[in-house]
Amino acid sequence: MDFVDYYKILGVEKNASEDDIKKAYRKLARKLHPDLNPNDRDANKKFQQINEANEVLSDPEKRKKYDAYGKDWQHAEQFEQQKQQRSQQQRSYSNAGGEGFSGDFDESNFSDFFSSMFGGEGRRSTAKYRGEDYHAELHLHLSDAYKTHQQTMTVNGKNIRITIPAGVENGQQIKLKGYGDAGINGGPNGDLYITFVIANDAKFKRDGNNLLVNENINLYTAVLGGETIIDTMDGKVKLKIKPETQNGTKIRLKGKGFPVYKKESEFGDLIITLNVLLPKDLTQEQKDLFIQLSKTNS
Repeated sequence: MDFVDYYKILGVEKNASEDDIKKAYRKLARKLHPDLNPNDRDANKKFQQINEANEVLSDPEKRKKYDAYGKDWQHAEQFEQQKQQRSQQQRSYSNAGGEGFSGDFDESNFSDFFSSMFGGEGRRSTAKYRGEDYHAELHLHLSDAYKTHQQTMTVNGKNIRITIPAGVENGQQIKLKGYGDAGINGGPNGDLYITFVIANDAKFKRDGNNLLVNENINLYTAVLGGETIIDTMDGKVKLKIKPETQNGTKIRLKGKGFPVYKKESEFGDLIITLNVLLPKDLTQEQKDLFIQLSKTNS
């Protein structure tokens, strides 16, 4: 594998801060985005390279491994394990009265170690290693999470089409087995973990599988009773208002809430809080009628 200089790709120094890396990536991403260069293969290739570079350098742990091991940074853990095993073997051999191994297995040997372990000259290791897991976020509106649908997302330069079941929750994580980094020496691929980030809705508030909504009604409907049309997540419904309904009254509509995750045809409830609005800009005649009403009430 040829060495890829991620710092050079982003145009930053090796001592660049996280903020410097973020700014450099955003500047290049705006310039090279496929939507702005639909028929430019070179621009699309560079866009994938800056995404890869940003994924590594913006992650402190990955950056630390990259700085230490260069092109072999993804196998840093395997190298450390092998180094530890050899150190233990050397101590055990010495304790048993042997002469020990010749030379130390230190960081200066890691290129030769990886060369023999992952396909270079010399004895090839048959050890199989699992690929690295990937982590991604998928941002949805509440209306998106209400229905089962498909979306395509780009992870590490690859387009992945996934089916999102209705009822997913904010912060919920799912695993796509085998969609992570490729395994080594025939080892299994890593997995892809997707975390859903669901934005708040301007009208509806989600409470588990229930939906909460505020609905305004006028004073006359509250006093005399009547009907009002309200919105639900799947359309409008007619709501009956009882006479003498008090401000803050809650009405529960069964099965009009949010779908239950992976349980077809099961829904929570819609809980409506009624806000009674007082009339404004009353005429003198209307005020007189309220005065008469207040006298009869007293």
